[in-house]
Amino acid sequence: MGSIDHNTPLLEEGLLQDDEGSEQFTGDGSVDYRGGPALKKDTGNWRACPFILGNECCERLAFFGIATNLVTYLTTKLHEGNVSAARSVSIWQGTCYLTPLIGAVLADGYWGRYWTIAVFSMIYFIGMCTLTLSASLPALMPAECSGSVCPSATPLQYAVFYLGLYVVALGTGGVKACVPSFGADQFDDTDPKEKVKKGSYFNWYYFSIYLGAIVSCSLIVWTQDNAGWGLGFGIPSLFMGLSIVSFFIGTPLFRFQNPGGSPVTRMCQVLFASVRKWNLVVPEDSSLLYETPDEKSAFKGSRKLVHCDDLRHIMKC
Repeated sequence: MGSIDHNTPLLEEGLLQDDEGSEQFTGDGSVDYRGGPALKKDTGNWRACPFILGNECCERLAFFGIATNLVTYLTTKLHEGNVSAARSVSIWQGTCYLTPLIGAVLADGYWGRYWTIAVFSMIYFIGMCTLTLSASLPALMPAECSGSVCPSATPLQYAVFYLGLYVVALGTGGVKACVPSFGADQFDDTDPKEKVKKGSYFNWYYFSIYLGAIVSCSLIVWTQDNAGWGLGFGIPSLFMGLSIVSFFIGTPLFRFQNPGGSPVTRMCQVLFASVRKWNLVVPEDSSLLYETPDEKSAFKGSRKLVHCDDLRHIMKC
């Protein structure tokens, strides 16, 4: 008995050290840029958010810098008709809101959010530089109107401009799809204090969007109308380039969630399994619906979904 009593304080001390060690790391499966468990004191939280929000602000500044005055550029510089210009702008904006589907699938299933933002931001920057060149080089712009006669743009001039425009549409897909969730990844859901801060992050996220939009719809549009389109496209290009550099500088501060495979494949598996097991009875004990009885998910880097009473047929999978 004496040896047991003598060893008890040592055991309690060891357990205490384990608890303290576990509190040093995030509990949501996030890792640091080296691939190891993310330390709370060195990664994530508000220290990482300015680099993410700055990227979003500059992306919105560039997007609205194009979209707000695009009809004017098409009619006055490329000499398109009003109907044709409005149609071109509508198709381009629709494309911009479809490409996030590509970014979301790549981020969740293959690349992760960080690399999706990084790669698509560089694509975005290339598109902005192409637009700047098309609005700056005389060879890529049609001649000015002579009275009521306005020469049409050549196929090459159209090709360069629309190439840059749709490269921007592709680039915005990866940024728009991933910045909100990547910012949210910087706050540990298992930590009550950090979980509260996540709500404030989205306030700042939307502030960044509207800040970029306000600057773009005022200063950038004024620059395009009064100082030239080359400078009007060049300033957003510069800010987009600076945001990419800033984003990479913040890499050691970020927390990363590993991609968990294609969500489309998982959705199809769930639907197929629920149809195949349509005659089974859903248990009343929701804990029996999980893949393991443990508190953690069986998939590394994933978390168990919170149970709800909706879509009970899908639970049969």
